[in-house]
Amino acid sequence: MERTERAVGLKHDRNNCCQAVVRAFVDVCDLPEETLSAMGAPFGSGMGNMEGTCGALVGAEMALGLARADGRACHRDAAELLEGFRRRCGSTICSELKGRDTGVILCPCDDCVRNAVLELERMLGE
Repeated sequence: MERTERAVGLKHDRNNCCQAVVRAFVDVCDLPEETLSAMGAPFGSGMGNMEGTCGALVGAEMALGLARADGRACHRDAAELLEGFRRRCGSTICSELKGRDTGVILCPCDDCVRNAVLELERMLGE
């Protein structure tokens, strides 16, 4: 199964967006899925319960850091990942993506998960 659809499947199987994305990259994170789930648990409904960064993007950034755990800084890569996600989704803020204040959904959760995975795969050269 391709990683994007695995991540969406994980989301529909009692995982939040962050957990689904980071767990989809278990093969490059070098941590057990249970640990990745625990790391992503606080980021359901976006950072700060829809007030901040989309959980799918947070999960992708976590996985990027774990994939690049060789000690080198990955600030530029993290910024590039964030910008790629913003281009695909229209925002990086959960409440904006979900249209909480406007009623206009910019990107449904499943697509945020897919886009986060696609951007990270691009960053990792997959």
